[in-house]
Amino acid sequence: MSAPLAGKFQDHYTILGIEPKSDSETIQRAYAKLAQKYRPSNAATGDAEMFEAINTAYETLSDRELRSIFDQLRGLGQDVSLPKFSGFQFFDALGREAVRRAAILCVLYDRRLTKPAAPSLSMRHLETIVEATAPELSSALWYLKQRGLAASDDKSSLQITVDGMDFLESKQPSPDAVMPFIKEAALAVAPAPATREAESVLGTLNRALAKVSV
Repeated sequence: MSAPLAGKFQDHYTILGIEPKSDSETIQRAYAKLAQKYRPSNAATGDAEMFEAINTAYETLSDRELRSIFDQLRGLGQDVSLPKFSGFQFFDALGREAVRRAAILCVLYDRRLTKPAAPSLSMRHLETIVEATAPELSSALWYLKQRGLAASDDKSSLQITVDGMDFLESKQPSPDAVMPFIKEAALAVAPAPATREAESVLGTLNRALAKVSV
């Protein structure tokens, strides 16, 4: 059986062979059956790509919030024959996408350095670290995987690749660009309030001096 092509929209219900209104028990049974069949260790029917697709489908549909987001993206209850364009919001977001992807790579690289024995992060973990909506995060991860800068492990968690590390080291994204995409609560050491206040005052002073010099 051929696995879904990388980069294509994956219908998680189709992958698990269930109806969109299936309950959690049905999802669990379908996942268990397919995971046993396609797991890479199964010499007869193992399929690593299909196994990854099955894990992704299960992780999404077994989480109420992620399933709701997916249903909206899939177009349940909507007229999918009438697509919409985001308008000016698209152009506002366009320049931010590259920086968001760099921020995700920085998070994955940091994980590789600090936890080499467990270098992967799940989608759920990334959502707690990176400032991004679920669709924004999904889009960024799709790009990174297509470019070979990040890869999924056998549990569908993400980790940086050697190419991703080389990319970051060659591009050297600045902290000023990346840090706005990192949630403050996810920082190992958050900046002290006094430090942030001092930085704000310093910024105001520098802008004032710049006006005077002009």
